[in-house]
Amino acid sequence: MNAFADHPHRRFNPLTGEWVLVSPHRAKRPWQGQVEKLPPVAGVAHDPKCNLCTGNLRMNGERNPDYKHTFVFTNDFAALTPDAPSDYRDDDGLMIAEGESGICRVLCFSPRHDQTLSRMSVEEITYVVDAWVEQFIDLGSKPDIGSVLIFENRGEVMGCSQPHPHGQIWSSRHMPNETAKETDRQLAYFKEKGRAMLLDYVEKELKLGERVIHENDHFVVLVPYWAIWPFETMVLPKRRIGGFDEFTAGERVSLADALSNIAIRYDNLFETSFPYSMGFHQKPTDGEPHEEWMFHAHFYPPLLRSATVKKFMVGFEMLGSPQRDLTPETAAQRLRDLPTVHYLDR
Repeated sequence: MNAFADHPHRRFNPLTGEWVLVSPHRAKRPWQGQVEKLPPVAGVAHDPKCNLCTGNLRMNGERNPDYKHTFVFTNDFAALTPDAPSDYRDDDGLMIAEGESGICRVLCFSPRHDQTLSRMSVEEITYVVDAWVEQFIDLGSKPDIGSVLIFENRGEVMGCSQPHPHGQIWSSRHMPNETAKETDRQLAYFKEKGRAMLLDYVEKELKLGERVIHENDHFVVLVPYWAIWPFETMVLPKRRIGGFDEFTAGERVSLADALSNIAIRYDNLFETSFPYSMGFHQKPTDGEPHEEWMFHAHFYPPLLRSATVKKFMVGFEMLGSPQRDLTPETAAQRLRDLPTVHYLDR
């Protein structure tokens, strides 16, 4: 890999079958582009105007309970609903539409308005993991639900309109594009090798060590070899787990530890409340065993050089293929070298 450290090359993503262009020499270019505003500093523990704080009214007129840990409710502005129109297809097959039914829920991580995963204890995050497990099992068991996608958008720069710590759960009739691509690729690998692709991958990364950021009894946090975003990471189990419904009690705590570790490192990188989109990819909920599937989390953070300079996906990225300047190995080293004590606590 040393030959690629300072020269343009592209890397293959076996999960999607797509390529990413890596241009390490461009990391030295000066930046005169857009500079973002710094995110607001965390404020009060309870905001009377917040729709997600305990005891407050939401937009639909319902009042939130006085919850102590997590709180789940049906999204008041759901992107998917249980009812869907009939499918449509024109004679030429150029205009096709399918009714897409589903259920969308919101999961509040904490009653404290000023919390984030990086500021919560492992015990507090374990309550969130427990709620994710319950939601995956509940929604995945419902008829006409083929996929359950659990995710969090953190920070204004990621389009998050609500600062209260929370995530979303979108369950849908069909698999979304990214889940479908990962299903096809993992199935093809399993048929050829007889093993789960990501289990082979995480074992290889543990041997190499150069992209591993954190490891505990059950999970590994690493920068994937094919990462697109500057400080993109994945969280992978050390055994083949298809979905949240297969977690042991110990794995729930270990996942909470892994999430805490990477969230703190992200905040410490530029000493800011680090924005990202994070989500869990797991097996389809069609009742099949899906031995090819391995549960994992993706973190996609946009920040590039500082708390105010982000990566834009434009031009070549939109019309050609994704491109990055910082190599995954350099990104991993920078994240690995950071302390695991939050900068606000030092």
